[in-house]
Amino acid sequence: MKAETLKQLLADRAAKRPVVLATWLDGGREALLYPADDDADGALMTAAVEAVRGDKSTTVETDDGKVFLHVFNTPLRMAIVGAVHIAQPLSQMAVLAGYDVTVIDPRGAFASEDRFPGINLSDDWPDEAMEKLAPDARTAVVLLTHDPKLDDPALAVALKARPFYIGALGSSRTHAKRKDRLAADGFTDRDFARIHGPVGLAIGAKSPAEIAIAIMAQVTEVLRRGAS
Repeated sequence: MKAETLKQLLADRAAKRPVVLATWLDGGREALLYPADDDADGALMTAAVEAVRGDKSTTVETDDGKVFLHVFNTPLRMAIVGAVHIAQPLSQMAVLAGYDVTVIDPRGAFASEDRFPGINLSDDWPDEAMEKLAPDARTAVVLLTHDPKLDDPALAVALKARPFYIGALGSSRTHAKRKDRLAADGFTDRDFARIHGPVGLAIGAKSPAEIAIAIMAQVTEVLRRGAS
């Protein structure tokens, strides 16, 4: 690996940017590919996007010969806004799935160590907490308070960032009202298309644990297969 390539990789890691090092096996030419920032245009970039999504380095055939794609992914993170009943099983499931989880709720009675043992807790106002977390292409954001005063500020920050997943609790009617409020703040249909609302896969979930399963399944689907 060239010195300048290593220097850039270290900078990308510090900036929490997923990157793929492409090395042409015939000749050793190198290039850094950034699937989170670039459209998947061309076979090599498409392969890089899939490698990042699958967390797996691979060798691909191109018109210029075989290219080894070495994935340098940042850690998976999940920001859960609302220390509600659903957040309890969801946070534990996410940890088991390899996520660094932060539960955000300014209400101290909800976001307590007793209710969320071993989970990072933030009592900042949701938009302030989200600004500090700086969601990136390896971050899932899940909004569960069902309270516009808490969910909407966090959602506004998330929509301006690049998390791979945004989900918001609530019925279709609630989601329609949410979009109306966001539209008044300048957000568009393109932004709304990024929100999974109602959150989670439609599996008929009823209990908090079942709803958490539906959410975790949808997050996993988007991570591994891309947004539908």
